[in-house]
Amino acid sequence: MSVYDVVVIGGGPGGYNAAIRAGQLGLKVACVEGRETLGGTCLNVGCMPSKALLHASELYESAMGSEFANLGIEVKPQLNLTQMMKQKDESVAALTKGVEFLFRKNKVDWIKGWGRLDGAGRVLVTAADGSQSELQAKDIVIATGSEPTPLPGVAIDNQRILDSTGALSLPEVPQHLVVIGAGVIGLELGSVWRRLGSQVTVVEFLDRICPGLDEETGKTLQRSLAKQGMSFKLGSKVTAAVVKDEGVELSIEPAGGGAAQLLQADYVLVAIGRRPYTQGLGLETVGIQTDKRGMLENQRHRSSAPGVWVIGDVTSGLMLAHKAEDEAIACIEQIAGKAAEVNYGVIPNVIYTRPEVACVGKTEEQLKAEGRTYKVGKFPFTANSRAKINHETEGFVKVLADEQSDEILGVHMVGPSVSEMIGEYCVAMEFAASSEDIALICHPHPTRSEALRQAAMGVEGWIMQA
Repeated sequence: MSVYDVVVIGGGPGGYNAAIRAGQLGLKVACVEGRETLGGTCLNVGCMPSKALLHASELYESAMGSEFANLGIEVKPQLNLTQMMKQKDESVAALTKGVEFLFRKNKVDWIKGWGRLDGAGRVLVTAADGSQSELQAKDIVIATGSEPTPLPGVAIDNQRILDSTGALSLPEVPQHLVVIGAGVIGLELGSVWRRLGSQVTVVEFLDRICPGLDEETGKTLQRSLAKQGMSFKLGSKVTAAVVKDEGVELSIEPAGGGAAQLLQADYVLVAIGRRPYTQGLGLETVGIQTDKRGMLENQRHRSSAPGVWVIGDVTSGLMLAHKAEDEAIACIEQIAGKAAEVNYGVIPNVIYTRPEVACVGKTEEQLKAEGRTYKVGKFPFTANSRAKINHETEGFVKVLADEQSDEILGVHMVGPSVSEMIGEYCVAMEFAASSEDIALICHPHPTRSEALRQAAMGVEGWIMQA
């Protein structure tokens, strides 16, 4: 039996960051991961490969359409899907190797296999060849992440009916791709294949896309995606899917009930969300139970069992890689005897469509429900000089601030490169800044970031560039 200070189960963004931080703090640490590569869903079949395809497909569409021609660049591009997938895979391999390097650098032992709890302070690891070994640790961190949520009546085979992993590796461009679910994953992957030439139809049970978004922001994104050619069937549910020789036949009904209609597609992506990966973890050996969704409860990352901690997608909160990373740091620092916590009110959320969406803090709907009085500053990218020059004028920046104190309560952006700019408002909100603080800070000209300042000016009604 190998003895450690900390054993982390799972090598994704929560797990590998927890292991690295433990190593930095001088703890003897092991990370148990059964994949052939580290990085979890995010690096292997999630965040990173999807961004590789989003980037490549954006460039392809720019070259194929009028964008390059308007700039005086005349080209005749041809799609080499095999090479596009190859460069995606090479990028992912480099990232996963990078995590291996960081493990070696910080003296983290990677125990290759699938881990499960085996009583207090013990983890049983089953390797690929079936052999087993046992680890012992005072503290065990469960960071096993999540998996795609299945849809009854629609069996995923990753041939014609795909989950997110299958949609990242299609051998051909679909003529018609139906995406079930208008959340982040469905919209991003739907965007990739639409740019590469697919007809894309998004079927969503609710009457709006991305229900967690600020309502105005969500409607703006939907209008933009529809203008690009993506079709939406909102308030609809898929009740059955039949795989045929050259595609899939879907039965679609109104969410509130009614007559079904048939929809033909050659591929279907099921993207209705993700669920915690908590099965087979031996939770019963330490007296831990999940809730109805399979999720583990926590109190400042502590489970109900002494010495067992939970972080990332297996527990409450947004299923985001950077949220898992924040929890990893706070969890390990508590184990090491330090004071640490996560500010859940300042975790940004991004959708990497084009235009991008980036948000942090409260939505207008949440503030209204709380009865909190607030002011709004809003600035359109049509009035931003750099966005105009780059022909990227869709969207806006919206700042919500407390009516009395002027503290920034929420920020919602749709537009070019907003994923890179939301961090400014995260910093501001961590320091409880006012909108006036941002309005009085010099921003470089000409940049898209000036829209952030102008929106803050708008809270008090003194926008200068629109």
